Amino acid sequence: MAISRADCAALDAADPLRHLRDEFVLPDGTVYLVGNSLGAPPKRASAAVARVVEEEWGGRLVGAWNADGWFDLPTSTGDRLAPLIGAGPGQVVVGDTTSIAIVKAVSAALRLRPGRRVIVSDLDNFPTDRYMVQGLAGALGGYEIRDVRGTEGLDEALAGGDVACVLLSEVDYRTGNRHDTAEVTARVQAAGALMVWDLCHSAGAYQVDVSPADFAVGCTYKYLNGGPGSPAFVYVHPRHQADAEHILTGWHGHAAPFAFEPGYRPAEGVRRFAVSTPHVLSFASLNASLDIWERADLAEVRAKSVALTSLFIDLVEELCAPYGLGLVTSRDPERRGSQVSFTHPEGYPVMRALIDRGVHGDFRAPDILRFGFAPLYIRHVDVHDAAVTLAEVLEKEHWRDERYRRRLAVT
Repeated sequence: MAISRADCAALDAADPLRHLRDEFVLPDGTVYLVGNSLGAPPKRASAAVARVVEEEWGGRLVGAWNADGWFDLPTSTGDRLAPLIGAGPGQVVVGDTTSIAIVKAVSAALRLRPGRRVIVSDLDNFPTDRYMVQGLAGALGGYEIRDVRGTEGLDEALAGGDVACVLLSEVDYRTGNRHDTAEVTARVQAAGALMVWDLCHSAGAYQVDVSPADFAVGCTYKYLNGGPGSPAFVYVHPRHQADAEHILTGWHGHAAPFAFEPGYRPAEGVRRFAVSTPHVLSFASLNASLDIWERADLAEVRAKSVALTSLFIDLVEELCAPYGLGLVTSRDPERRGSQVSFTHPEGYPVMRALIDRGVHGDFRAPDILRFGFAPLYIRHVDVHDAAVTLAEVLEKEHWRDERYRRRLAVT
């Protein structure tokens, strides 16, 4: 074997992020490689939520909106999250869901380019990105959706001068492959269009630099460990904040919500991208995770991500060579996020059998096995154990057990 488990343990002993693993709840006997779908819970999250319920809500009731800063959570949390995506204070608002965030960002982009009637969308975008854009275009009327695959055909799609905005995912949710955001953004903006990035599989996986983009959206329940259903975020470049107006004009984005005016006036700055009442309990969990992130060096996070994903590719290709796996993630670390994906013709039962043996990845149709490497809590020994267990599942054909073929609601 290219590297032994003892070698991996030595790497873990020298890991500058090793102390952060103890901040998370990780069941014994589990190798959790699904942080790209739902991050592990911070140990401090339960206490943070309990404090809100017992002390803030329970102790101050409605007064907690003022006394405990609930009303300002979308912007105060946005300022805490901003450094993780390369943004500055006053550039990020947190709230709602990613699907809603897409509508806010794309509709604002369309209004900033009123003479252009085309939205460019990636055929490989996560489906909700496409569904929301399709629904938005249908509701507004008169817009065309022009499809590309990744950046293939992007220049041709932009050539007509009729594109208002482009919506792409920085990291592909199936393959884990990563776009060069600066280069793509420059091409889009040179054509007079606005760039909207989906950072769901980027934020918390490595150092993101969102600053060239016009808008960006993302979730906080994957690598950022905010918890199931934790709020999404929207980034708005400062050059657009005075003029950008989206179509979801909820009262929390109003200039004076408690004036209760009959007409809508947008708030100043990024606050206008808030819509509705913040989910205070989810914000408590997310902020507990951001406490941990403030102790992490992002350069070290990226270095560990590269090391873990490279090790997994090497070990799987060595141990599983005869068993029909196909690597779909780039071998170039600069071209991938913190995820590694393989295809296998029996991908679903293989993943079910693997999970049954304590190694948790997930499956994406039609045949993709996904493994996410969250640098704050995944160790080199976890990578080693996952590769060895995967090889055993394939070699001994554990996946042939009929119970592994029954599809669960969530794959």
